[in-house]
Amino acid sequence: MPFNPEDLQAVVFDMDGILIDSEVLYKKFAVETFKDLGFSLSDELHLSTVGIPGPDGEALVRAAMGETFPYDEFDHIWRSKVAAAMMEHVPLKPGVREFLTLLDELEIPTAVATSSTHETAHHHLTRADLLHHFSALVTGDQVDNGKPHPEPFLLAAERLEVEPENCLALEDSHNGVRAAHGAGMQTIMVPDLLVATPEMKQLTIAVMDDLSMVKNVFE
Repeated sequence: MPFNPEDLQAVVFDMDGILIDSEVLYKKFAVETFKDLGFSLSDELHLSTVGIPGPDGEALVRAAMGETFPYDEFDHIWRSKVAAAMMEHVPLKPGVREFLTLLDELEIPTAVATSSTHETAHHHLTRADLLHHFSALVTGDQVDNGKPHPEPFLLAAERLEVEPENCLALEDSHNGVRAAHGAGMQTIMVPDLLVATPEMKQLTIAVMDDLSMVKNVFE
């Protein structure tokens, strides 16, 4: 491992696909809603929207599907399905609670840098009983430039009052890794829907299967 955990001053987490096991739900409901509306959602199009702010994802879908695609109707139905599922249960990725508890014990401050809106992130993290672990929450509607721009991670470091190079960033998406690396953070990719490409391996200090593996480095 190229870093000494004892020298780290903070850890910055992405939310969807790292803390919350939500990406699979987003995809499931998107595919269902496309089908209900008489369209087909390709894996290529869906994966291109992972890890970027909502407006950017909307632009990609509109460009790919054309003017006949009823995006507003899709978005309303899709968001309603996601909201209903998240009200019932917010699923966590493996090792989340254990790792956050360890970081609390080590007195290493943590933040979330997510492309989701503040309302969505606050809801999911509260319902999952995770919000109290974090000293800062940076959301997509709080920055001028979303991922893959480094602004979300730079703002997280600023709010934690640490230098970016002293932070470990944990990301599952390609755009998230690009953003964290661009901010100068030591970055570990924990793949979810997207695989670790050669580019991702160059931009990260490690690729790990889940947060339990990351936790083991700190013990």
